Amino acid sequence: MRVKLAAGNWKMNGTGNDLAEARKIAFASPAPRSEVLICPPATLLTRMADSVMGSPLRLGGQDCHAEPAGAHTGDISAPMLADAGATHVIVGHSERRSDHGETDAMVRAKARAAHAAGLVAIICIGETEAERDAGRTLDVIRAQLAGSIPEGAGAANTVIAYEPVWAIGSGRTPAPAEIAEVHGTIRAAIVGAVADPGAVRILYGGSVKPGNAAEIFAIADVDGALVGGASLKAADFGAIIAALDAA
Repeated sequence: MRVKLAAGNWKMNGTGNDLAEARKIAFASPAPRSEVLICPPATLLTRMADSVMGSPLRLGGQDCHAEPAGAHTGDISAPMLADAGATHVIVGHSERRSDHGETDAMVRAKARAAHAAGLVAIICIGETEAERDAGRTLDVIRAQLAGSIPEGAGAANTVIAYEPVWAIGSGRTPAPAEIAEVHGTIRAAIVGAVADPGAVRILYGGSVKPGNAAEIFAIADVDGALVGGASLKAADFGAIIAALDAA
């Protein structure tokens, strides 16, 4: 039985004033049955860890460098994230792939670094609108998986997040049948790439909100969500978590 995961990606949002929202999520009553994670900006990670100490809420980074240390001004290593209180880190988000030119090989190296630091790597994959329109979605997904998953990956250290690039922040989501097709393809494609493919969690991301969460979580092989803007407010993220618990 795969433990469901609701992961909130705060992206470049949040200051100390927003720690109260994290505390509301962390100390929600009743406590959620699903695993809940927030990936705040790095400037908040240590303060958030202190603020939610004693709660079941887990914290993660939004990116890490492939090297554990070195002359890489402005970058953050996986060991630094772990030291700051993180248990997870997102790698290969489409905004990193597009804004910073990250390749599958770079994502693979970052996931490897995360594993070495004892972090769970949330490996993001997803097609652009042009790739979907060209009928290449499944080919793109398979290629990204093959290039991004490092050796030694398994359910204990890796989560896969499918985020169609065209759905992120747009308010649009694929039809349930389309999500089911991609998630089924991911489950089949990771056979041989991870130690225990049936136990690896696969999240859906891309305009997940309280109004559509229940429908998404009812889809086969959807083990949770990577949530963007809706994770910034405890009321919205809490409603998504409740829908996941009920699925």
